Amino acid sequence: MQELRDTYLTQIAAAADEAALEAIRLAAVGKKGEIALKMRELGKMTAEERQVAGPALNALKNEVNSAIAAKKAALADAALDERLRSEWLDVTLPARHARQGSIHPISQVTEEVTAIFADMGFSVAEGPQVETDWYNFDALNIPGHHPARAEMDTFYMARAEGDDRPPHVLRTHTSPVQIRSMEKQGAPIRVICPGRVYRADYDQTHTPMFHQVEGLAIDTDISMANLKWCLEEFVKAFFEVDDVELRFRASHFPFTEPSAEVDIRCSWEGGQLKVGEGDDWLEILGSGMVHPKVLQAGGIDPSVYQGFAFGVGIDRIAMLKYGIPDLRAFFDSDLRWLRNYGFASLDAPSLHAGLSR
Repeated sequence: MQELRDTYLTQIAAAADEAALEAIRLAAVGKKGEIALKMRELGKMTAEERQVAGPALNALKNEVNSAIAAKKAALADAALDERLRSEWLDVTLPARHARQGSIHPISQVTEEVTAIFADMGFSVAEGPQVETDWYNFDALNIPGHHPARAEMDTFYMARAEGDDRPPHVLRTHTSPVQIRSMEKQGAPIRVICPGRVYRADYDQTHTPMFHQVEGLAIDTDISMANLKWCLEEFVKAFFEVDDVELRFRASHFPFTEPSAEVDIRCSWEGGQLKVGEGDDWLEILGSGMVHPKVLQAGGIDPSVYQGFAFGVGIDRIAMLKYGIPDLRAFFDSDLRWLRNYGFASLDAPSLHAGLSR
């Protein structure tokens, strides 16, 4: 037994891995191991011999099992140490200072516009980008013969032959959100509706998909004077100027009456836009008083309530403010362009801290 003890304890100490250790365990204390076979011989011994050999064999078996368990734990600790050594990472290394990502100008300008109108008490409303032609046209007093409803200007969703359900379109403006907001909230109401819109057009200043923000304010005593003040405050805050002059030109939109296109006084010195000074005028948005038929479509009584609405192209005012020459570059995913015109992720716009960097 002393010879077995010395042999197996030496082998256990020299085992290089768990596979070798398992082979030693089977050879020593497995069902057919040497120590197990020795214990089977106890039955052939006399009672006096068993009293001596039995405890000795049990002690040997326990010692070998304890040595195997200790070696197994030591091998596991060594494996963990090696893994920790190989997978070690120095988290004290300085961070890379180069900006890896940036906020797209469209996202930044949308946040700027939202911050400005939130300060005036407007909440943000959203709606689906795929609309029925009722929400996109009929509810907005756009008749069936209007050019905007032609397939050359509007993207219609495909329908199966024989499908008599109302057609669906990719919304051409965010005005359907105004109808949905009136239906849901009623009056009085004050919301802006930013989002993507779609029209079949593509050149330096037009893309098939672009971004708009529309505003709606309805109450019992809303007038064009309120609209003028609201737009003046918006332009001053957005372009970060102390004073601005707006010019309202009579126009026609089916969903407003009266309607007006709005120009801002500006100058182009050296190709750079300066708002609030100079002898030039630049059109920036369309507006007007909400048509009574639109109020009725939204479930609001036009004999009690009235209001104004306006629409601004987010892409357009982003180009004007930040000097971006081509609208198509917004959607090219050019990293060099994004690094030049993008914003840091922490540049959250606010009126008290400043809208832009």
